[in-house]
Amino acid sequence: MTVRTNVWPGVRPEVVAEVVAGLSARLQKRLDGAAAKLADRPVAREGDEWRVEVDEESVLVLRAPGGVVADPADVRCGCLLAPACVHRAAAVTLCPLAEAAGLPEEAATAAAAEGAGTAAPEEAAASPASPGGSAPDSLTAPELDAARHLHRAAAAVLAAGVSGAGAVSQAELLRAAHRARLAGLYRPAAAAVAVVTRVRAARSGAPDHRLADLVAGLRELLGLTTALTAGPGAGAGSLAELRGTARQTYRDEGGLRLHGLFAEPVLTATHAGAVSWAVDADGRLSTIAEVMPHEDAAAAAPQAVGAGNRTVRLGDAALSHREFSRAGLAVQGATRSAAGRLGAGAGVRAVRATGSAWTAPPAARLWAEPPAAQVARALAAQDVPYESRPAGSDLLFLDVTLLGTAPTGPGGAPQLSARCAGGGPVIALRAAHEHPGLPFRANLALLATAPGLRLRVIGRLERADRPELRLLAIGASPEAPDPLALPADRAGRVNLGLERLQTADLATPAAPATPAAPAAPAAPPGTQPGALTGPDAVASGAPGPYGPPVHVLGRRVEQTVTTGRHALAPGESTAAADRGLLRAAGLSTAAELLDGLRAAAAGQRRDVFGRVVADDHDAFATAWLAAAWYTEELAAALCSAAWTGEG
Repeated sequence: MTVRTNVWPGVRPEVVAEVVAGLSARLQKRLDGAAAKLADRPVAREGDEWRVEVDEESVLVLRAPGGVVADPADVRCGCLLAPACVHRAAAVTLCPLAEAAGLPEEAATAAAAEGAGTAAPEEAAASPASPGGSAPDSLTAPELDAARHLHRAAAAVLAAGVSGAGAVSQAELLRAAHRARLAGLYRPAAAAVAVVTRVRAARSGAPDHRLADLVAGLRELLGLTTALTAGPGAGAGSLAELRGTARQTYRDEGGLRLHGLFAEPVLTATHAGAVSWAVDADGRLSTIAEVMPHEDAAAAAPQAVGAGNRTVRLGDAALSHREFSRAGLAVQGATRSAAGRLGAGAGVRAVRATGSAWTAPPAARLWAEPPAAQVARALAAQDVPYESRPAGSDLLFLDVTLLGTAPTGPGGAPQLSARCAGGGPVIALRAAHEHPGLPFRANLALLATAPGLRLRVIGRLERADRPELRLLAIGASPEAPDPLALPADRAGRVNLGLERLQTADLATPAAPATPAAPAAPAAPPGTQPGALTGPDAVASGAPGPYGPPVHVLGRRVEQTVTTGRHALAPGESTAAADRGLLRAAGLSTAAELLDGLRAAAAGQRRDVFGRVVADDHDAFATAWLAAAWYTEELAAALCSAAWTGEG
C-alpha cells in the first residue's frame, strides 16, 4: 500500500558523508539548491521504500528497513548521472540523522545540550583498551588523527556559521564523526552528529531550534577535540571520559521499591512520548520512558500527551504513566543505567504497589535539601558527561508561595513569580515546554490568577542571572495540605505537561474574616489578574529587569555561530563600545576575550591579489572556545549567586 507522506526516513551519518563525497566539485556547489527543490516534491512510502519523482523521467528510491537508510546502495536514482548525481546527495541531506533520532528519551527533555554526549546504541560496547583491560593513558595514532580531523571540520563549521554551513560542510563533519567513532572516540563523534542535527534545524527554521543549544553543542565538540589533541597533562579530564562509551551499561539492582513522582511529555522534531520519574527508598531517581517517532508535526503534541495513558513498559506492570506518577512499583531483577534509566529486560518482574505522598518518605527528603544546595548540584552536573549524569540532576524540589505576575528579565515581560519557603529567593516560573499543544502554558496562566497559593513544586533549573524554574508538576504543600481541590484520583498533585488544570481545581477553603483594608489602586490596563505592579512588585522581591552586561560577550559568541567568522567585522567604534561597557561593569576578562576573538577573526592572510588565503581556522576556534567557556562559567556563577542572594 502506497502512502503519501511529508516525512523522510532516517539516515546513518556515514551514508550522508559517503554519498556527498561522491559528487564532483561542480555538483557539490549545487547541492543546497538541489536539496531545496527536492524538499518541495511529494514523497510516497510503500513498506520500506520511499519514492520521490524528481522529474517526469526520473524517480528517486530510498530503501530504509526499520525506517533508516543504512547503506549508500539503498539510495537509487533513475537519472543518467546516477550514482554520482546530485539527487541522491540531496535526498540524504533532507533525511533526519538516525543517531539523533535514537537518543535516550531523557535527552529530549533536557534544557541544555540534549544528547550531545550520548553515542549510538548500534555501536560496539567496548572502548579501546590496553592488553591488560584498562584504557590507555594516551591517544593512539589513529585516535589522534581522527580527533584532529574532527577538530578541523568543527572549526570550519564554526567559521562558516549556520548561514554558510551547507550540506557539504555538514557532510564533512559527519565523515569526521564516523572516522572518530571507528577510532573509539564515541563521545566527540556523538557530539558532532548532534551539532549537524542542530545546524540543519537552524537552517530549516525548525520550531524546536534553539540557538543556545547549537552554541552549547559546538562548545562541547570543540572542547572535546581540543582536550583530546592537547596531549597528556592538559587538565581536561580523563581520557576515558573524553572518549566516552558506545552504549549505556546497566547494573543489576536486584529488588527495588519505586514511588512515582511525576510524568512529563517528550516532544522533539522527530519523536513524541512521555517519561515517568520515580524515587526509591534510598532517594535515587529513576526514569521509564515511552517515546515513539512521529510522522506528522501537527499530531506530535497530542501524541505526547496521549503517551501518558500508555502502559509503563516494565515487567508485568499494568498501569499507565499518569497512574504510575501517583502509584508505586515493586520490581525484582531490576537493572539501571548510571543515568537512572530502568532496563526492561526479560528477567525484570514488576507489580503495582501503593504510592506515597510528596510530603512522606522517601519523596519528602527531596524537598528537605536547601534550594541553594539543589542549584549547586544542578550546575555541577552540567560538567558531567551526559551518559554518566545522575537522573534528575537538573531538577529542583521547592516549597513556594505564588506571588502573581511581575516584570522579569531584560525585557521586563510579565512572568509568574513565587517565593521559596523560609524566606528564600523569589523565582520566576516558566513553562517547561513552549509548544501551544501542551498544557504547560495554559496551566501556568491559570496559576497566575491565584496569588497566595502555597504549593510543593518540581521544576527544571533554568540557568539565568535571576532565579528561574521551568515548572513540571505541582502538589500539596506541608504548610497547606489542601491547596488544590482535585479529584481523588489525582492524589493531590498535577502533571502540568499531561493534565490541564481547571479553575475549580484552585478553590481553597475560605479565609477567616479580617478588617476591611483600604482599596488598592487600580491596575494598569491590560494587567493580568494577580499581577504585581509598581511598589508592590519591588516589595515582593521580584527580580529587576537589569543585570550585568554578560550579553555583550555572549551576543558576539552567538553571532559567530549564526553568521560565521565575518560576524565580528564591525568597526573599531563598535569594539570600543563593547570594551567600555564590559570594563565599566568590572568584566575586564570578558573584554580581553572579546578583543582576542575579534583579532583572531580578522587574522587571515591574503595573497598578492588581496584574496583571503584559506586556513584551518584553528586560532579562531581557540579564541571562540575561550570566550564561549568564559560565558558559560560566568552564567553558572551568576545563576548560583542569584539563588544564594549574593547577586
